[in-house]
Formats: sequence, C-alpha cells, structure tokens
Amino acid sequence: MAFDVIIPARFGSSRLPGKPLADIAGKPMVQRVYERAIESRAQRVIVATDDMRVAEVVRAFGGEVCMTSTNHVSGTDRLQEVAANLAVADDRILVNVQGDEPLIPPLVIDQVARNLAQNHRAGVATLAEPITSVEDFLNPNIVKVVAEESGLARYFSRAPVPWPRDAFTHGQQALPDGLNPRRHIGIYAYRAGLLKLFVSWPVAPIERFESLEQLRFLYHGHDIHVADACEEVPGGVDTAQDLERMRALFT
Repeated sequence: MAFDVIIPARFGSSRLPGKPLADIAGKPMVQRVYERAIESRAQRVIVATDDMRVAEVVRAFGGEVCMTSTNHVSGTDRLQEVAANLAVADDRILVNVQGDEPLIPPLVIDQVARNLAQNHRAGVATLAEPITSVEDFLNPNIVKVVAEESGLARYFSRAPVPWPRDAFTHGQQALPDGLNPRRHIGIYAYRAGLLKLFVSWPVAPIERFESLEQLRFLYHGHDIHVADACEEVPGGVDTAQDLERMRALFT
C-alpha cells in the first residue's frame, strides 16, 4: 500500500487566526501534526499552506511544504492543487490529515489509506466512531454518517440520523438500544484523479445546505467508504478553549 499525506495548514482561520503556528508545549501545532503523520506508513508528508510564515516554520523543522492559493474554500481544493503541482498519478492515494489534529494516531492514518486501497468501488475513504450520548446525537456541530452493510456511506448530516421516531416521541434521556449512531471523523483518503473531478463540480445543493463538502462526492455518484476508527481520535483545535485543552494534554 503506497500513499502520501497532505496536511492543509491555512493561516487565516476565522476563529483562531494563525492557528498552524500556535504554540503547543514548545512546538507549533503544524509541527505536532507533521510529527504524527511521519510516524504513519506514508511515503511522503507534505504541508500545504497559503502563507509564507507557515512555510518558513515547516522548512525550519525539516518538513516538506507546498505553497497553495489563498482562495481555496476547502481543504479538498487545497489538496487538489498540491496533487496538480506535484503531477501526482491519478491512482495515487492521498490522505488529508487536518492541520489542527496534533494528536491524530498514526495507525488511524494508515487505516484510512488501507481501507481505500482495499475498496476499489470507492473513490474516497473516511472514518467514524460511536455516538453514545443524546447530547452529542442532537448536536449539529457533530456530523453523523449513515452507512450500508457493505461499509459505503449513504449520507452525512448535521441532523440526528437515523432518527429513532418512536423512542423520541415523548422525550428520551438515553439513546435507544440498537440505534448505534456514528460520528464522522474528518480524515479522508482520496484517489488523486477524483480530486480533479471534485474541483470541476459546482457546489451540490445538499452540500450547500448541510455545509458538508463530502456530500458533493455522493451527489455526483462517487462512493465513500466508512469504517470505525481503530483507535480513539481526540478532538482537534477549533477555538482558543480547544487550544488550551490541547496544551494541557502535552504538559
């Protein structure tokens, strides 16, 4: 199994500007993520950034960097630019590791790449984990995924799906037995050729309403394989509070 990791690291985060360079126990966050990625079986790890400050830091710790446009609306668009700049073969597997996941387990990176390599029907692979509380199930910031028996995703939603109609008719303090909802984990493996198609498609209606770019693949008939992660994936860093929590974990 051969694959590369690309880490999108956009400087201008709306909620936490300069996030890739945020210090975590003496190292910038982008370096923490990079160090996790190089522990995987990836042949190559590349940081994709739109800012020279990030690029200089990555080069200083010995990482490989690829400069990309400041106009991308998603990490997937940024990945496609890297693939094009490096003339990556269409069948090459590329794993998108979020630049704000300094505790991403290397085995999880290997898992999502392997799942795509073994499932030729799918053009994309991703991961999930169980949802165990009603609070998380109802939270629109936690994306849910519903898959068929084969492991192919049927839908991703911010809504609570599948909806247990009868159990929730009169209120519910716990999830009913057998529901087994899944939270989507935002790590993806792609075949590089599919990224070319992705950036050529307009935003899909379901993608626009849910604000979930993975729905563009499903809308255009391309399967996404999903499986439960082999290890727990700690939350990433979206806010200043998340950053303080992450710093505490490294001390």
